[in-house]
Amino acid sequence: MSDVVLETERLILRPHGVEDFQDVAALWADPVVVQYISGVPSTPEASWARLLRNMGHWQAMGYGYWALIDREGGGFLGEVGFSDFKRDIDPELNGLPEAGWVLAQKAHGCGVASEADKAMHAWADVKRDWSETVCLFDPAHAVSQKVALKLGYAVREKAARYQGKPTLVMERKAGRSRP
Repeated sequence: MSDVVLETERLILRPHGVEDFQDVAALWADPVVVQYISGVPSTPEASWARLLRNMGHWQAMGYGYWALIDREGGGFLGEVGFSDFKRDIDPELNGLPEAGWVLAQKAHGCGVASEADKAMHAWADVKRDWSETVCLFDPAHAVSQKVALKLGYAVREKAARYQGKPTLVMERKAGRSRP
């Protein structure tokens, strides 16, 4: 399990615990939240598996997802982090760490994703020896693409397909966070 905690002006990024289950289940059951991810709200069982995967990723890989917490009120705002999900995607990601973020509706549109993502990328630039990271999006998810562009991601030239659907892959060379 990770002991990596990151803090920003408004946020705490901390390791997940089993006590996060209800928040994780509510997040992934929200149709608005999953609209551009899977399009299908998750069951509590699927959310439990996701929570355990998030916790185990740190142990197995030395990196993973953080629970995103409102620093002022302590509320759960979502999840952000890096992963290697061994996706069956064409073209392959070749083991590159995949950045991702998913926010509760109450955190949409107020700069939380940019703030959290900037912190996690700053951590990765110092603590990991990655040459680059990638992120994947539904091509229609313009808001997350905008966040990725602010972080220094650029669209890969070659089109990708994941689970039979067109998928936008963006890549970022290490150390490319913008202020």
